[in-house]
Amino acid sequence: MAKIGIIGSGSWGMALSVLLYNNGHEVTVWSALPEEIREMQQTHRHHTLPDLVLPDHMVFTEDLEETMTGKDLLVTAVPSVYVRSTAKRMNPFCRYGQVVVNVAKGIEESSLMTLSEILEEELPMADVAVLSGPSHAEEVSKSLPTTCVAGATTRKTAEYIQSLFMSEVFRVYTSPDILGIELGGSLKNVIALAAGIADGLGYGDNTKAALITRGIAEISRLGTAMGGKIQTFGGLSGIGDLIVTCASMHSRNRRAGILMGQGKTMEEATNEVKMVVEGIYSAKAALALSEKYEVSMPIVEQVNAVLFEGKSASEAVRDLMLRDKTIESSDIPWE
Repeated sequence: MAKIGIIGSGSWGMALSVLLYNNGHEVTVWSALPEEIREMQQTHRHHTLPDLVLPDHMVFTEDLEETMTGKDLLVTAVPSVYVRSTAKRMNPFCRYGQVVVNVAKGIEESSLMTLSEILEEELPMADVAVLSGPSHAEEVSKSLPTTCVAGATTRKTAEYIQSLFMSEVFRVYTSPDILGIELGGSLKNVIALAAGIADGLGYGDNTKAALITRGIAEISRLGTAMGGKIQTFGGLSGIGDLIVTCASMHSRNRRAGILMGQGKTMEEATNEVKMVVEGIYSAKAALALSEKYEVSMPIVEQVNAVLFEGKSASEAVRDLMLRDKTIESSDIPWE
């Protein structure tokens, strides 16, 4: 049995907390929201996962020191925009060599850093790792079969995380490519916004397939230019996560895109979704990274134009279709 602290009580943090508890571990959950802690203590329910029953012996607290002290593993599950501020609060209680696995997805707009890079900067004493893949909290909370990948600097840490999370309904693979895993998990949210916009416009399966296929091409181009491994983008945290986020109604990014495709503004769409839409926060960062590394990302460009420049969704699709003619893969030579 391991002692585990969950930093963040959103739907993903709570789904994983119950998974880990059911795996036989001692779990403490922290939230920055006192009313959320009181709700879970009193009802053993979470408002975003109404069918999930929280175990009686799981601990819920506002005390970050209590959540972190003496723990074998810390799981950071706060939205990407709060990762840095939360890590600063964690610093005084983080011991040397503490394993911290980040399960959130995003890129910091101001610094263009991945979330693990932020954690490494704010918690230099920690052993920072990631867990990512096609894994909606709604399905994990119902014990539906799911696969993820654990990325870490050392094989030992990756296999340790694998051993804690693995169960008959949650299979975990390991990888040394932390950067590639995080980029795949972050950038797919931007492509999912585009897929949702296409759905909102009433387009069909052909359009969805095109966005997924050309989307992973954009993600792979940028990811490898930044140092990620091409195999990662063909794996669970790349094409796997992209498929599920573009196709599922569990995806808040796709749902927000659908609303924008139907004519709602970005603000109206996010208000209706009522959850953090990570793709909106990652879109500007993705565009800035594409410019920094001189990588063509036309879908990302058009998503930014719709989100922040007032461009209509139908015009964005038209401009994508009418771009200059090109070859599908420049790596394949003609005879």
